[in-house]
Amino acid sequence: MAVIDLATVRAVIFDTDGVVTDTARVHAAAWKHVFDVFLRCRSAPFDIRDDYLAYVDGRPRLDGVRTFLASRGISLPEGGPDDRPGEPTVHGLGLAKDALFVEQIERHGVAAFPSTVVLLHELRRRGCRTAVVSASRHCRAIVSSAGVLWLFDELVDGDDSARLGLPGKPDPALFLEAARRLGLPAGEMAVVEDALPGIEAGQRGGFGLVVAVDRSGTQAAAMLRAGARFVVTDLAELSVSGRVPVSRP
Repeated sequence: MAVIDLATVRAVIFDTDGVVTDTARVHAAAWKHVFDVFLRCRSAPFDIRDDYLAYVDGRPRLDGVRTFLASRGISLPEGGPDDRPGEPTVHGLGLAKDALFVEQIERHGVAAFPSTVVLLHELRRRGCRTAVVSASRHCRAIVSSAGVLWLFDELVDGDDSARLGLPGKPDPALFLEAARRLGLPAGEMAVVEDALPGIEAGQRGGFGLVVAVDRSGTQAAAMLRAGARFVVTDLAELSVSGRVPVSRP
């Protein structure tokens, strides 16, 4: 049974896309559009399941471009942040994806997973601290739009990563920065992730518990190998035990 035992876990760090908010599918669709346009006459189309999960999911945007293109044996110039979106450079493809993602979010809005909201309320009711982490610079806007920012004590995002020079997952730096802000050792904290690089980051960072969310039902074995103790298809399957309930918003 998948349980967060608050006798040993004092705080929980949540990944954003695919764990807190239903935005992973928007990321995947944006990547497919950008890569398919670029790959035309070069290679097979981007596979929204296999390619996304293996090379892009959970990684910083530019790392995702580099890793996926390397899988196809394609090398592009790095370019820079002033490149035209869609230009055949690493930055150009990354900028095109970012623009498309923002357009879709602004047009259709953002929703939080109901089971995640229920879990956050239960954790906070019992006195457990919480944080949300993302490599995206849009994290605060996304979580705010979903109406759940107030359920987190700390937020670490792409702006923090750039300012502090933190490497992206599978390096544990983002999670460790959240732990530092919460003032607790990693061994007394849990990480909840849906991407293999994030699960590996939780394991490498020495976190006491790594919970994996496998919404597709296809990655459980790989997630366990990467360091997850529990794999669930939805956070409704995860229960909380321990601690006397306290009065807390």
